[in-house]
Amino acid sequence: MVGVMTYENLDAKLVNELLGDGRASLRSLAEKLDVSVTTISNHLADLEERGVIQGYSPRVDYDALGYDVTAVVQLKVEGNALPEVTDRLRDHDQMISVYEVTGDYDIIAIGKFTDTDGMNKQIKKLLIDPDIKESNTSVVLNAASEHEQFKLDIEE
Repeated sequence: MVGVMTYENLDAKLVNELLGDGRASLRSLAEKLDVSVTTISNHLADLEERGVIQGYSPRVDYDALGYDVTAVVQLKVEGNALPEVTDRLRDHDQMISVYEVTGDYDIIAIGKFTDTDGMNKQIKKLLIDPDIKESNTSVVLNAASEHEQFKLDIEE
């Protein structure tokens, strides 16, 4: 077919470009990917609508702002209380990740704190919660990798 452009892998290439620079203009993205601004705009709108791209936000170094104590909290929860405990942890500003998991514990949460006193206060609140049967907290000594996103594989 004459004059028909193929956009194979365009979405993955667009995501990868935005991972490199989330503030890139439509024009610069179009130039890099060798397609029209309209094509970029349409594909970007589709990726946002499908929830592939969930927003654009700054990458904040919490350590630089004084939140340099990172804790990994493992919790065992009373049977049917899992959703409530998960919701409470998720709504806590300093809990940056909350996971329901398989294995010995039911929840793993990652929190950022300004000091061990702040961390201890939060953990003591968890320990008096009747829905929590057991907890185990580890303080991170060194964050070898954190909040990393990865580029998508593109088959050429």
